[in-house]
Amino acid sequence: MLPMLRNKGFFPGFVDEFFGRDLMPDRDFQTGISIPSVNIIESKDDFRIEVAAPGLNKDDFKIHIENNVLNISSEKEESNEDTNERYMRREFCYTSFNRSFSLPQTVETDKVSAKHENGVLNITIPKKEEAKVKPARQIEIG
Repeated sequence: MLPMLRNKGFFPGFVDEFFGRDLMPDRDFQTGISIPSVNIIESKDDFRIEVAAPGLNKDDFKIHIENNVLNISSEKEESNEDTNERYMRREFCYTSFNRSFSLPQTVETDKVSAKHENGVLNITIPKKEEAKVKPARQIEIG
């Protein structure tokens, strides 16, 4: 192979330019990674993370906590096949993502829960009792 082609990655760039990258704008053709949008909400009792992931099922996700880091990941493989008398076309699509969040020391990592509904993964992270905001109180002077 010519050094110019090997070192500069001529062929992947040429293919991208020839076929265009706007066929599936939400995916990266070279890596197969698409990153879903995330909302983080804090209430007085917990933190909630909402991951917008339409097209994914609850079985497509992996969630784990290690050293106070919450890791959310997914890998999905899809293939479409179209057969006609004169040709056969196959398309493979691999998508994955990985998001990590550092959790504060003030949360109950052993009580984290998750639920998936309507294309949204909801993760609830309860706060420790001592971290919850307490109502203001008046101190009497004696």
